[in-house]
Amino acid sequence: MTLLAGIDIGGTKCAVSLGVHQGGERPDLIGKLQCPTPGKPEETIAQLIAMLDRLLETHGTCPPDAVGISCGGPLDSARGLLLSPPNLPGWDRVDAVRPFRERFGDAIPVALQNDANACALAEWKWGAGRGCSHMAFLTFGTGMGAGLILGGRLHAGANDMAGEIGHMRMEAYGPVGYGKAGSFEGFCSGGGIAQLAATLALEKLQRGEAPAYCLSRDGLDSISARTVGEAAYAGDETALKALRLVAEQLGRGLAVLVDLLNPEAIVIGSIYGRLHSLLEPVMLESLRREALPVSLGVCRVLPSELQEQIGDYAGLSVALHALEERRGPGFGSVGSVGSA
Repeated sequence: MTLLAGIDIGGTKCAVSLGVHQGGERPDLIGKLQCPTPGKPEETIAQLIAMLDRLLETHGTCPPDAVGISCGGPLDSARGLLLSPPNLPGWDRVDAVRPFRERFGDAIPVALQNDANACALAEWKWGAGRGCSHMAFLTFGTGMGAGLILGGRLHAGANDMAGEIGHMRMEAYGPVGYGKAGSFEGFCSGGGIAQLAATLALEKLQRGEAPAYCLSRDGLDSISARTVGEAAYAGDETALKALRLVAEQLGRGLAVLVDLLNPEAIVIGSIYGRLHSLLEPVMLESLRREALPVSLGVCRVLPSELQEQIGDYAGLSVALHALEERRGPGFGSVGSVGSA
């Protein structure tokens, strides 16, 4: 039995999870605490350590066997540093690992990974990517990033920047994401969906019509992926048009991954799972039109199996990965992080 601690650092909230792992099965989540992100790095990390101590005390357990930290990048996983993530203003070269090592000692491995890599590890170990040697995980939430498993190893790249597919430009013009108009993140993220839907809603409103998700100009700023999805499921034609545009670009972006990486599976999280039945038909049509048939023939595109709990399992998977690194290749199936 292995006791794993997972830390999820987000721009608005943080969470600490405690899980018991027994063999190859998904860990049993035995405790979780959440808090708003205080803002200052020192306060946040101190509060996370206090939350972990509280969980350990509540469940009467000893110190964890490993601690895994999941956070949005950019970051330096080798040195445990956060390098000014856009969703954490003021977190410049913050050592997120050292305070946990000081609390629990060097005998307990503590590791940091960006959230896409952490989710990729979780889906590979315990979710839709089980059994794959070559897999990509796409976040498709607030932003769009990819975590890559290549040759049975987590592929982080030369400086932890592998998988930033959201920065890829899909069109010369379009919704803005990752600081770039027409980017993959611009089309395939929560903010991108809202931007597309707002543009289409304004066209309707100027013609004296209104989509179900925006009845007047006053509502343009409150459009979200959730309200667009609800309207689309109810049959609103403008919401459906927005999601068709999203699905078309999603298929094109996936085709790049299929042709470049030749994966066995592409697992997509968050919004894709919630809007799966609306996005999948158009996405598959676009993907089949763009990708090499031989490569596509061995690749499945799947929604996240861990779904809304993936944030909890992400940190736990980083903890297990760190423990397997410490104990060596004979301990488990996860190889070392590298540029395979």
